[in-house]
Amino acid sequence: MIRTANAVAGAWPVAAPEAFWAGQVSEYPSFDYSMKDVLRAGEALAGKLIWTDETAPRIREVFSIASNWRDSHAYPMRAMKNLVHGRIRRLKLSGGNTVARLKHMPSIRRKLRDQPWKLNQIQDLAGCRAILPNIEAVNALVDSLRRTNRHTVYRENPYITAPKPDGYRCHHVVFKFEGEGEEEVFDGRRVEIQVRTRLQHSWATAVETVGLFRKENMKAGLGSPEWLRLFKLMSAEFAAEENCPEPEDASGGDARIREIIELEKALNAANTLDTLSLAVRYVDTYSRDPQSTADYFLIRYDSENRVVSVQTQYGAKLSVQSYDDAELDAYRAGPQKRAVLVEADNIESLQSAFPNYFGNVQLFKLRLKQITQGAAAVEYSLPPQQTVPKKPKEKSDLSWLRGYRRWK
Repeated sequence: MIRTANAVAGAWPVAAPEAFWAGQVSEYPSFDYSMKDVLRAGEALAGKLIWTDETAPRIREVFSIASNWRDSHAYPMRAMKNLVHGRIRRLKLSGGNTVARLKHMPSIRRKLRDQPWKLNQIQDLAGCRAILPNIEAVNALVDSLRRTNRHTVYRENPYITAPKPDGYRCHHVVFKFEGEGEEEVFDGRRVEIQVRTRLQHSWATAVETVGLFRKENMKAGLGSPEWLRLFKLMSAEFAAEENCPEPEDASGGDARIREIIELEKALNAANTLDTLSLAVRYVDTYSRDPQSTADYFLIRYDSENRVVSVQTQYGAKLSVQSYDDAELDAYRAGPQKRAVLVEADNIESLQSAFPNYFGNVQLFKLRLKQITQGAAAVEYSLPPQQTVPKKPKEKSDLSWLRGYRRWK
């Protein structure tokens, strides 16, 4: 049970540590339009939006409506992230990592174009990702969420027991948020929870990283057939290591290893992944002030100049406003720019969960080298971090929250 907005600060239910309050409802973006507005905005997003002086006001309006609908999922997203984090702690699944994100507009537009969905039907506008050390931990968390979660399971996709044809493996569960008291204004919002192992996560981020740098949507199965085949075979190897079903048509045994070796040599894949790790000029603007904890991180990515910037954000409303502004700026600049707003406990969790934005593909690369070169496994490290000024002083009083943070 998640603590309601009317509960008294400090009255913590000892038996349910995952009931970590998401904060005052009023601190989160509300839904300010009608569903008819949302449907019309979705239709516009699915079409061509060419920025000119004449079309600019209409495009701003479309983005404003669509962003507001998406941003109204921020409270349910925070609540579900806290619930997942609490379950990981209760089950004592050490080494787990939990982050959440609001879906960025290019992905929303792509879904509206490629699938027969309306904007209000997209089930992963808000997403929470749990990355766990092994398949046993994944199964334990999924089982716990199924059995004891008061929110309704809307849809479930077991891509670990039934991998996608391209090799993608991860367990997806979509919940319909059911609030209590003031939270009820967010009832029905859908939040997708993805639960995967580190090995599965390394595969998925390597696919996206290579796709980003090759300017190919490999997540959608588009691009180099050789790269896509290599990823499928590597997924099968990872599945075999985890004693899970393998994707179809991925050969097996010595034949699969020989094919991986041949593809790696033809693509110079390991060296390419090395290059990707070094290609990003990482600009980290994370505050090291021990008294501050960011609520969100705004990631801006420039694929043309290979620059990533990370900005700390405080407070849900101001954070999503910065996100909305950054997305509109990115749209005007062109497809080489993108932005995404992520909720994570710290910069290390952010980098671990979204290595595709930082060119960090070491884990996948090391496994590939083990297969093709017999290279010894070593731990990969995170990029260096810089220091920036402290966070703004203007922030709601959440002093009761510090007690919870000390429990971690």
